[in-house]
Amino acid sequence: MLNDNEALHAFFLSLPGTTHDYKEEWTADRYMIGDKMYAMLGGDKEGKAILTVKAEPSYAEELRTEYAAIVPGYYMNKTHWNSIYRDAGLPDELIAKLIRHSYEQVLEKLPKRTQREILGDY
Repeated sequence: MLNDNEALHAFFLSLPGTTHDYKEEWTADRYMIGDKMYAMLGGDKEGKAILTVKAEPSYAEELRTEYAAIVPGYYMNKTHWNSIYRDAGLPDELIAKLIRHSYEQVLEKLPKRTQREILGDY
């Protein structure tokens, strides 16, 4: 399910405060919270579909070791970002967990006031 663009888009937009834009020069959909990107849907240099998400550095490394389909972030800071090959058939639960983790990584760096405005009673 989460390997489908429409399902992924709906999942991203279900997270409080998420905004979306399309970055033409990257040919990528970006998902942001508080104007900070937490996920991107695009492709690698061969055009293979990837989902790029932020991760706590040691967790990012652990994921790369455990899953061949998770690699250092394509065109991103390799310490903090992972790219996931979407055709690898990773379980939806794992994809959802990684998206939420990325969302939380970015959310916690926002000013407390902005966090409260975004989350409300979430």
